[in-house]
Amino acid sequence: MDGRRIIRKTVCGLCGYLCGLSARIEDGKILEIEPDPSRFPYDATIVRGCARCRHNLELLDHPTRVNYPMKRVGERGSGQWERITWRQALDDIALRLHRLKAIHGSEALATSIGGPHTAYWPLHRFMNLFGSPNNMGIGQMCWNPAIWANTVTFGWPVENELDPKTTSCAILWGANPAESDNSLFWRNVMEYSRTGSPLIVVDPRRTRTALRATHWLSIRPGSDCALALGLLHVIVVENLYDRAFVEKWCEGFEALERYIEPYTPAAVEGVTGIDAVLIRKTASLYARCSPAALITGRAIDQIGANSFQTHRALALLRAITGNVDLPGASHLAERPDLVPEIDMELSDRIPESQRRKQLGGDRWAMQSYRGYDLINRYTIRASKRLPMRYLTSVHPNLVWQAMLKGDPYRIRAMIVMASNPLLAQADCRLIYEALKSLDLLVVLDLYKTPTAMLADYLLPLAGSLERPMMQTNAGTDNIAYGGEAAVEPLHERRVNFDFWRGLAGRMGQEKDWPWQTYRESLDYVLSPLGISWREFCEAGLYCPPKSYRKHEEMDPVNGRFTGFATPSGKIEIRSEILDQLANQAFPVCRTPSLPDSDAYPLTLITGARKQPYYASAFRQVTAFRRLHPEPLAEISHETADRLRLTEGEMVWVESPYGKARFKLKEAEMRDYVVSIEFGWWYPEERSQEPEMGGIWTTNANLLTNADADKCDNVIGQWVHNGFPCRVYPAFENPLSHLGENRENTAQ
Repeated sequence: MDGRRIIRKTVCGLCGYLCGLSARIEDGKILEIEPDPSRFPYDATIVRGCARCRHNLELLDHPTRVNYPMKRVGERGSGQWERITWRQALDDIALRLHRLKAIHGSEALATSIGGPHTAYWPLHRFMNLFGSPNNMGIGQMCWNPAIWANTVTFGWPVENELDPKTTSCAILWGANPAESDNSLFWRNVMEYSRTGSPLIVVDPRRTRTALRATHWLSIRPGSDCALALGLLHVIVVENLYDRAFVEKWCEGFEALERYIEPYTPAAVEGVTGIDAVLIRKTASLYARCSPAALITGRAIDQIGANSFQTHRALALLRAITGNVDLPGASHLAERPDLVPEIDMELSDRIPESQRRKQLGGDRWAMQSYRGYDLINRYTIRASKRLPMRYLTSVHPNLVWQAMLKGDPYRIRAMIVMASNPLLAQADCRLIYEALKSLDLLVVLDLYKTPTAMLADYLLPLAGSLERPMMQTNAGTDNIAYGGEAAVEPLHERRVNFDFWRGLAGRMGQEKDWPWQTYRESLDYVLSPLGISWREFCEAGLYCPPKSYRKHEEMDPVNGRFTGFATPSGKIEIRSEILDQLANQAFPVCRTPSLPDSDAYPLTLITGARKQPYYASAFRQVTAFRRLHPEPLAEISHETADRLRLTEGEMVWVESPYGKARFKLKEAEMRDYVVSIEFGWWYPEERSQEPEMGGIWTTNANLLTNADADKCDNVIGQWVHNGFPCRVYPAFENPLSHLGENRENTAQ
């Protein structure tokens, strides 16, 4: 030890924001971390106020972290492991993949990837070169719906803005940044709410965000598309739309006028439960106050068949009011100056014969190679290309069915990276059976998650403060942010790039991985900017000034307006692409499932997040568990009273697919609606079978189902919010109730 003390710029990797930190390091050990106000979010009070960030050092070397490569030696799920080397792990995995590929073909391998703080392109690059179309994520219920809906409408994704100094009206639809964000955006919301300008929150629950609203629309879960079409109806019929903008820049407005005729405020009130007067008021505020921001949250992504359609209808609201590429309203994202993700993932290298084997490629209009290729014909005109692999990721239900039934072929291996599908994906009992059936399951993670306990190989990933991190919004915008690791990975942990490159070399892909380290690949991504990774880390941000109203710019070659990267060159209110792919030129509103007044009298929401947790992460932190020890089921006081339930008691929440146990909490929210927390398990319980960290008790996905035959036909969305359920005391005999869980094969 030389007693050397240094201060190193680094970033927090406990969520996707990558906030700037300064680490004080002595002899290679981090002694202290502090917010770095010279880098994002440029406000030390925001970082200090984050409950997650202050626990970075505890999580860095938490006693439950996975530190060494492990190989299963007992029965799958038994928790019996032997320690091996990285070389042994990679050699064994490569040998088994070679054998499986020779017998079953490249498509026999599937992957599952996790959150936004994970580098996606190394996995996608490996899969393209390996020849498998079967990468799986959570795209159908996170990110993809809005990306696809806005791209078919505007020709490229839209970044929605809320500027307290500029925005005149804001709608937060299915978003609760007080719990899900709690960073700079939440600070903007709070600052905006103090201006007195209209703040409209659409949510069945009176969340901490809704408490700051001037107008709270307590919507019936699953009816969001009807409300959006009702707002369109009012704006059109009452001539509140931006006529000049529509006439010059929109295609299909006249047909829209006819299409929305049935969606009168009175009719929409019957579907949504929102008073017709409030519907008119909301439409008027949004249309008359310019610029107006319309910001959506994950709740919209999780309402099933109406999710993509709701995003489409909301895109049309922005369009007819002129809130497109306008400061304080929205920003039509720009082409990246750095190497885009599509080039890093090498999606042009997967053979056409293997593309045709994409599970569900013939079912879903957009979430497929054919959908991507059609969109790409137009975005390429603007020199823009969306990332391909995540936007063509396969439907999870088809992956599990292919594992179990071999239809249309059998998937025999899966590599899971920073993902926990037993908690994150619908119908966890089906997933359990599918994972148990595999010949090879590899998990790369920080902890022994329930999914990791079923693995053949469990490999330790480097986490926050241990790895360089850079986000580029997957190449959909001209931005890069992140920073350097504070220390090199502890023990034998590795960054995920090292795994994929090591495996690629053993699978004959050496020439397509020219970088020895992840940092070298980041140098390459940044090379068009003329800066190195080390230089980038000084500021940790590349974000040139935004340009707006780009559609009004003149093309110097042909002397025409730039317009939009769509078939018509305008905003497509009537979508030619969707008409061609799915016969859905306008948003198609499906009636949400209604409760069965006898068997299942309530409506369920399964996606609630609570600070300081992040999805299924951080249940290991003692301080967090003291603050929030049990998963909650929230209902209104009136509903609890009618059901003769008492706040604080343990209850079963049951759907037609299964049941799970929660602690009851009364909250201000829509009557006859139940909101349960997502991502709960108990790391302190036995992680091996049969307990598996308690996932058979409190897991919200015991109540969900993603049957591909019941999903929408555009991107394959299943329902997480807005389906029937019941609630009853946990001490009751569960056999006396309908819809009992399918037999738990783990017990």
